[in-house]
Order: sequence, then structure tokens, then C-alpha cells
Amino acid sequence: MIRAGAPPDPDLFHNGEPFFKDNSALNPVWDFSYVGTSRSLEESLGRLGLGGVEIAYLHEPPDRFLREAVEEGYRALRDLRQAGTVRAIGVGWDRVDVMTRLVAELDFDCILVAGRYTLLDQSAMERLLPACVERGVAVVVGGVFNSGILADPAATYDYVPAQGDVRARVHKITEICDRWSVPLKAVALQFPLGHPAVAAVVLGMRTVRELTENLALLDTAVPPGLWRDLQDAGLLPETVPVPGE
Repeated sequence: MIRAGAPPDPDLFHNGEPFFKDNSALNPVWDFSYVGTSRSLEESLGRLGLGGVEIAYLHEPPDRFLREAVEEGYRALRDLRQAGTVRAIGVGWDRVDVMTRLVAELDFDCILVAGRYTLLDQSAMERLLPACVERGVAVVVGGVFNSGILADPAATYDYVPAQGDVRARVHKITEICDRWSVPLKAVALQFPLGHPAVAAVVLGMRTVRELTENLALLDTAVPPGLWRDLQDAGLLPETVPVPGE
């Protein structure tokens, strides 16, 4: 839940700087209890002016609240699904180890995996995505630009300043994209859609112009040879499924 006057959450800062800029004065209050989860969705529906939503996720419960989220928050979402307030429930996180376990133990319809199935990080591919295929859980991929660096080399990687090895990798990927005259952003956006477990990607868009740009990037042709060059250069695993295969 978000509350005016709540103290800032230290988990959302790096070296004194907030991960998320230009936010309101509202701060999160963690409450994954049955009542808290139900109330959080109720308040969200009030702000949206809706009677229900398509998907509700348990979103990144900190370790100290993980048990509560699994035992109570999940039960609240399950009951809301049964009541028809939400059509699908899932978990959204970048912790592929925990998400793999939750997919095996709980009855999720979908998951939102953030920043862990991208051109820079395919750590979801080994266990999480196969588990989703086995359980029939749809995968939505977020953070396809890894918080910006795959859209702008001067941006951050996973919300913090990128280290030299990451910048070098982005530079090599960009060189191959330039050689094929394909924008890096188009390749980054389309890459996750090559995996059979992935149903969609989710993008943050602030303006109609950004929406139009993203639609154009989705329609940009990426030649098969570009994917092969990334694999030959060791920038993608040989076994990774790519769009068009």
C-alpha cells in the first residue's frame, strides 16, 4: 500500500539516491497479510475507478515478508480471483530462484519477471521459464532495457550505475546491431518474445510518442543473421530461442 507520511523505504535507495525519480510524497507500506493485500487492491481499484482488473501480482515481497506473502497474500489473491475481482494472479519479481519455487508450489496464472530475460541477462532461462512451460504459467517480461542501458548506453543497469563489464557488453551488442542497421532498442524489445513461455512484454510509457515508438520497434525486422552474430560473439547462449525460429 502507499501512504502519505510513511517513512521512505531504504530498500528503494542506492547510495542515498532513490531508484524511482519524480515520485509523489507517497511511500510504500509493506503489508502482505490477507487483509492488507485485499485492502491494497481495493484502494487501487478506487483510484482507477474500476470494479476489477485483469491481473494482480504479489510484487517483490522483501525477505522479511516472504512467508506472509506466500501464506496470506497469495490466499487473498486466490479468493479475489474466485470472486471475479481479478481474472488472473501471479508474482512479479527479479528473484528467479524464489519465483521458480513459487511457480511449483502455488496456483499462479502468470508471472512478471523483471530484467532477468533480456539481451544482458538470461538467468530466467535455465529453470524458471521451463517451470512455467511445465505448469502452464504465462510469462510476462518486464525490464527489457534493464532499467535503461539497452535503450541509452548512458543510462543505469538495474537502477544503479552500470559497471565497466556491462557497458562493454552493451557496446559489443550495439556494434552488431549497427552492422545490421537495426536499432538496439528493437532487438532488446523483441528478444524475449522468441521464448515459447513468454506471452508478452510490458513497457513503461509516459507519452503517446513513446507508445508509437515502441510499436514501431516491435514492427522492425530483425534479420536471423543478427541473432546468429550475437550468439557467435558469445553475447547470447547458443541454446537461446530467438524470434523467428
